[in-house]
Amino acid sequence: MLVSSVQLFSLLTSLYYSPTDMSDNQKISSPEIYKEAKSIYEFTANDIQGNPVSLEKYKGHVAIIVNVASQCGFTKNNYAELVEIFDKYSETKGLRILAFPCNQFGGQEPGTNADICQFMQSKSVKFDMFEKVNVNGNDAHPLWKYLKHKQGGILGDFIKWNFTKFIIDKNGQPVERHGPNTNPKDLVKSLEKYW
Repeated sequence: MLVSSVQLFSLLTSLYYSPTDMSDNQKISSPEIYKEAKSIYEFTANDIQGNPVSLEKYKGHVAIIVNVASQCGFTKNNYAELVEIFDKYSETKGLRILAFPCNQFGGQEPGTNADICQFMQSKSVKFDMFEKVNVNGNDAHPLWKYLKHKQGGILGDFIKWNFTKFIIDKNGQPVERHGPNTNPKDLVKSLEKYW
């Protein structure tokens, strides 16, 4: 029986790297594994301090996942409204906001993690901030590949600009996608469907 080199490599790789031996980061960083995820809870992302955070932490909560930038025309309003709805609904409704800085759109998030932390403090941000990630392209964070796979955009799956928002239900499912022109306060009616 002839075995191709690709089949042999796949066999050897699967024997050497069994899924139970892989760390969470290795599992989700495989090229297509994000398509197999059942919810956001299968992903891990580093917080702004560089600590890995299992998104299982958000189980049972309605959440907004958003790509952010500190030097964008949408920054002032989006940060103000994200802070406002988080302050209003985090305790009463369990709302969680996961913000992912991204520098892919006009270089509008050029700072270091320390710079981003300073900016967060100036905006009174209390919601969860993660390390800077790419949201498009081959090196996009697997969570963002998953979000785009589950909730494609109008003109393709790619993220068009800063402050694209995904609503996540209590089961970890991306249920809605909203573009940068949607103000965070305008999401409240949608969020109410999932509380």
